[in-house]
Amino acid sequence: MKQRLRTVKSLSLLSYYGKTMHSKAFRSVLVLGVFGLFSINAVAASLEQAKQLHDRITGVPASETTLQNMAALLDDGKPIDAAYLAMETPAFYSTTLKLFATPWTNIDQDIFAPLNDYSATVIGAVRDDVDFRDILQADMVYVGKNSLNLPGYNRNNNDHYQALEDQFIDLKDGLERTTQSSVNGLPADATAGVLTSRAAAKEFFYLGTNRAMFRFTLMNHLCTDLEPLKDNTRPTDRIRQDVSRSPGGDSRLFINNCSSCHSGMDPLAQAFAYYEYEFNRDQDPTGEAGAIAYNTSGQTDLATGTRVQGKYHINSTSFPFGYATPNDKWNNYWREGPNQKLGWDNSLSGQGSGAKSLGQELANSNAFAQCQVKKVFKTVCLRDAESQADIAQISATTASFKQNSYQLKRVFAEVGNYCMGE
Repeated sequence: MKQRLRTVKSLSLLSYYGKTMHSKAFRSVLVLGVFGLFSINAVAASLEQAKQLHDRITGVPASETTLQNMAALLDDGKPIDAAYLAMETPAFYSTTLKLFATPWTNIDQDIFAPLNDYSATVIGAVRDDVDFRDILQADMVYVGKNSLNLPGYNRNNNDHYQALEDQFIDLKDGLERTTQSSVNGLPADATAGVLTSRAAAKEFFYLGTNRAMFRFTLMNHLCTDLEPLKDNTRPTDRIRQDVSRSPGGDSRLFINNCSSCHSGMDPLAQAFAYYEYEFNRDQDPTGEAGAIAYNTSGQTDLATGTRVQGKYHINSTSFPFGYATPNDKWNNYWREGPNQKLGWDNSLSGQGSGAKSLGQELANSNAFAQCQVKKVFKTVCLRDAESQADIAQISATTASFKQNSYQLKRVFAEVGNYCMGE
């Protein structure tokens, strides 16, 4: 507003002197002065927009050169290119993306948790414009480059990634992609991106019944929880034995509450039936030195007599007639009923075996694509969507995300341009 008042005041003075002097020469100077003034203001506006765009995306001030180059791109009508230039700043990877991904790696959703194989893989995938659906299904993990003085990746600790942080390694240049199966001992067909990372296993396969892995995957990657997905119209035939059919002696609680979650969750969480997080509970009660484990073909769990981990038969006497998990075959009962709203991909069958195919099912849903856009929106705009214009932008960017091979940098670019004027 101050700039605008200064502009109006300057134009008024020029006009006054022009009327007083009535000279052709002055009128020429007046015209040149006005256009020069507008030119200066246009440059200033572009620089201010470039600064806001850079600040939104990286959280740090831009260098003078970067600012000038971004402003030039904005002037040329290339706002997406300007945003991509901002993303060349190392802070986008070491700060913005680390804070973006870290809450997904732990049950407390702590943004200050240490870097780990989960968060590093998200950062690397964004940097390399990897199809973001691969974070739930690919045999990949990002590690520090071999040329760096780091302890090697260890399936029993986080020292490798802690060293990356302690040495302030630039994550833009310091990460490289490798296969997960080559470092954590899983068969390639049992890898599922971050779902089978050590960090995820430590948090979500720790004790329990592996339902936590499914629930937090919904929260982190489909932006929903079990409560909004309750549906007691689905078949209850796959609900496990550990769920009482009359909790507290009242069967109505099961019919109206328990079954509405478990009827859909249990047949999906069955994909994780062969996975466990193994650690010495006596010497290491918090599991800091544990590792992901997987029952391969031919392995038999003593508690189940099959490849299924013993945790799937915990509290089997609660309702002995319930479902005794025999394998890792999963079914998506939510493809029918109200949870069709998640936008399942009709080119997929809605069933499969193991975590990789489940990851594919989830990553190809419309909810997955929209969730990534919503999270970027909150990261860049520093707020949730509030208006119809915000909702329209999220919808448009979700469509663009799909059309542009699920490249998340493009989402940051589009949302950054939308919010840079705020």
